[in-house]
Amino acid sequence: MTTTATYHTATPLFSTDYHIYINHTDAGGIVYHANHLVFFENCRRDWFTKLNLNGYFMHSDEGQVQHFVVSQAQLQYKKAILLDEVINVRIDRVELKPASIVFYQSIHRRLPADADEKQRSSTNTLLSSSKIVIACVQNQIKPEPPQSTNASSTTTAVDNATPMRPIRVPEKLYNTIQQAIAHHADEQ
Repeated sequence: MTTTATYHTATPLFSTDYHIYINHTDAGGIVYHANHLVFFENCRRDWFTKLNLNGYFMHSDEGQVQHFVVSQAQLQYKKAILLDEVINVRIDRVELKPASIVFYQSIHRRLPADADEKQRSSTNTLLSSSKIVIACVQNQIKPEPPQSTNASSTTTAVDNATPMRPIRVPEKLYNTIQQAIAHHADEQ
């Protein structure tokens, strides 16, 4: 994984806390590994909401649906997340590309309010880190007709799925995120 500790020591671009409930864990009270992705996703969605962006589904001027799909996810698990903990999920850094957004994110153990300075300055709170790439795509409203009407041909759900094509990140979204990144850099 290419993320490094420098992404986790600087002030995050965005962070939010989540409580760990039984539905997040396995029978041993440890957060199921795939739920790390859920927390990262929720954090990205909460950040978009804070920026007054309509999450992942947008409409083009022509009425076509534009949204994001995860095209790459790299995770590194450091320590277990346990039932009844409070975690802090962060967006440490964002890279804007023409047709995608790269998120460097991390999950940290939330320390109790009465934690001493030594505990707070420790980098021991890191539970997992990730590099997640979301690509911007547009649904094609009018799917192309099937190529063959041969009764012996088999079709699958993939054959009948609404086709998508990659597109550039919509300008309003791109500009809003770029402004948030610049504002965060100015505060550093």
